[in-house]
Amino acid sequence: MCRKIRFKVALAAVVMFASASGFAQSSGEATYKAKCQMCHGATGAADTGAGKATKTLPVSDPVVKGMSADDMVAVIKNGKMKMQPFKDKLSDQEIKDVAAYFRTLK
Repeated sequence: MCRKIRFKVALAAVVMFASASGFAQSSGEATYKAKCQMCHGATGAADTGAGKATKTLPVSDPVVKGMSADDMVAVIKNGKMKMQPFKDKLSDQEIKDVAAYFRTLK
């Protein structure tokens, strides 16, 4: 009887821990890390090799700061300069989530 109770308590703790860690990263953050970070960098500074090679603007650049959320969504969808379009690779919601996450990098 005592083993069953301990097992159930341990199982509940594992389930709670797994669900809590699943919410630690937003979908925008996960998509950014998978699709954008290689050029834009972990902090949005565009300090990666690919970012420097393609002359990617950092999030702190006045041009980027001046973009509205809709402007960012359009750039992600359609691409700009050397940035490839993601309209066929990401859903509209994923694109909005990535734009929202990118705007949090400062």
